Amino acid sequence: MNGQAPSSFVDFFRLSAPYIHAHRGRTFVVMFGGEAVIDSSFPHLIHDVALMHALGVRLVLVHGSKPQIDERLRERNLRPRFHKGIRITDPATMRCVEDAVGNIRMRIEGLLSMGLPSSPMAHSRIRVASGNFVVARPRGVRDGVDYQLTGGVRRIDVEGVKMRLDSGAIVLLSPLGYSPAGEAYNLSSHEVAAHAAVALGADKLVLLVEGRGVVDRRKRLIPQLGPVEAEELVEGGKHLHPDTIKHLAAAARACREGVRRTHLVERQIDGALLQELFTREGRGTLVTAERYEDMRGARIDDIPGMLELLRPLEEAGILVRRSRETLENEIDRFTVVERDGMIIGCAGLEAFPDEKTGELYCLAVDNRYREKGRGEAIVEYTAQKARAMGLETLFVLTTQTTDWFRERGFQPAGVRALPEARRARYDRKRRSKVLVRDLSEELIEDD
Repeated sequence: MNGQAPSSFVDFFRLSAPYIHAHRGRTFVVMFGGEAVIDSSFPHLIHDVALMHALGVRLVLVHGSKPQIDERLRERNLRPRFHKGIRITDPATMRCVEDAVGNIRMRIEGLLSMGLPSSPMAHSRIRVASGNFVVARPRGVRDGVDYQLTGGVRRIDVEGVKMRLDSGAIVLLSPLGYSPAGEAYNLSSHEVAAHAAVALGADKLVLLVEGRGVVDRRKRLIPQLGPVEAEELVEGGKHLHPDTIKHLAAAARACREGVRRTHLVERQIDGALLQELFTREGRGTLVTAERYEDMRGARIDDIPGMLELLRPLEEAGILVRRSRETLENEIDRFTVVERDGMIIGCAGLEAFPDEKTGELYCLAVDNRYREKGRGEAIVEYTAQKARAMGLETLFVLTTQTTDWFRERGFQPAGVRALPEARRARYDRKRRSKVLVRDLSEELIEDD
């Protein structure tokens, strides 16, 4: 076994503990397409679902069935028909839908029923509840096109679903719904998932996407979006996989209607579901109207997180050691970056109003986020704060990061450039370099 494997496992397990506690007893709706079901890695996804269930998450699974329906249409020499991306379901197609959905349901239930000693499902006792939880309505005739047995979601049987969840079962919803008259309708799995998440008041909607996920035009993953940004991508994200567009539309809708967090995760990455939900950094795109990461003034209850952040830099001699008492006395000077409850960055600003200058000090960023612009963002935030106080310059003292500050507009200066009160506290043993940034010129440029 690799010598680092146990350590990596222990570290991951420890870091996931807050999420295990936070997710226990919460309701998550997880949606995956029919492509996932036919993939050879599908049992791994089901194992991850079973693990989440074992950790106390109340799960509603929603599956798609498009490739399975298309396969059955080919077998029967029937041509699939779509209008504006929506399948037209005639009676012959409906028989293919029912066959495909029935087989998928059996496969999922079978995998969740496994309990082989040598498998991740060992000792699991998972009950799966499926049935007529989705009440449907006909889509009708639109643009002169009769969608026939294609329908939409009228409502979710919330009481029925919650009763099964309360009993400890995983609820499985298929893209089939029934009207009050008993007619079956073919539904969009995205619509079923979004409706279910909203109706149940789910804590999370998780959408497993095909393709690369939600990326920008340079193919870089977008870690977070608000509902407006998601809707803009739905309208103009031509570089995205069509499946991703549908997922984004469902995520934006769910967000608008009260689901606090929707996650879009690349389905092909093994373990991505667990990484997204049980690690701070995640593995997908979060759509939320909430501020997941916030830059704000520090509070007393931030001090434990700040101490943990500063300690490695103090031990390395990069920062001067500061006690808890010092931080408590200076807390009003500090800005922090909080990410999902964790302090990942901070900096202090001491003003010398008579000289119209201020010191940026104690700048620290968690090493997992140093390459993602947080340090620069804290500097710019502090510079803006200094301008608002009427300060014209900002200075730093550093022993090891001179080049980094020079790249951000600070120029070398001597100790004599320091305000008299600060010069009296200068530690000549550390021999820190002094760098100054002129804020007044930036104010003129901004005008």
